[in-house]
Amino acid sequence: MDDPILTIEEREAINGGRWFSSLSPSLRHDILRCAFVKRYKDGELIAARGDPPEQWIACAKGAVRVSSTAVSGKQVTLTYVEPGIWFGDVAIFDGDRRTHDAYAHGDSTILCVARADFQKILSNHVELYEALMRLQARRIRQLFGLVEDLNTLPLRARLAKQLIHLVRSYGVPNLADGSQMRIGLHLAQEELAQLLGASRQRVNQELKAMEREEAIRIESGGLVVLDRAALMRISEADDQ
Repeated sequence: MDDPILTIEEREAINGGRWFSSLSPSLRHDILRCAFVKRYKDGELIAARGDPPEQWIACAKGAVRVSSTAVSGKQVTLTYVEPGIWFGDVAIFDGDRRTHDAYAHGDSTILCVARADFQKILSNHVELYEALMRLQARRIRQLFGLVEDLNTLPLRARLAKQLIHLVRSYGVPNLADGSQMRIGLHLAQEELAQLLGASRQRVNQELKAMEREEAIRIESGGLVVLDRAALMRISEADDQ
């Protein structure tokens, strides 16, 4: 499913990434010049735990589901990498093997930079070292925030915050009512529960409560956010 050319939408997603857009034009040019495109169908394996770190990767379309396998053999989803986000650089830096599996979630496009090219870019652009340090610092802050939320917030507040994040990253205006936002990333309730460290039953209860409060609408094809301000109030009220 390889295709050497990004579509206009895919290129916009890469260039519009918060971190990537902060780089100098010459650095962005050299990264894109070395990169190659790979396309995956829903559920296809992108990288497996134990693989050598041969590529630096960005999501250009769809999502990348990062997962781990429990002792019981059950797959547990840890996060979804959205368009515009780069990952895989840690393994390239420390030389260790991949620690998690990565699968396409929906039809997805990724942009890859080979390890050798990544090293060449580093040697030609000292700027990239500092930029990657900023990227790691942001990831650490996000990780600390997630740990704090998990230990201090009730599930209701964490779910509201997760839905706000999904709307920000994957929100699509509803054709019937532009004030409503459909979450374009299709997640089963079990997958949403895994992101929150909760059971599917508890997440289902909280979703139904939010639906009764007319903050969201549950549909067979996913979730529609009716009132983002209401979700904000839920997360902030339970954060006191």
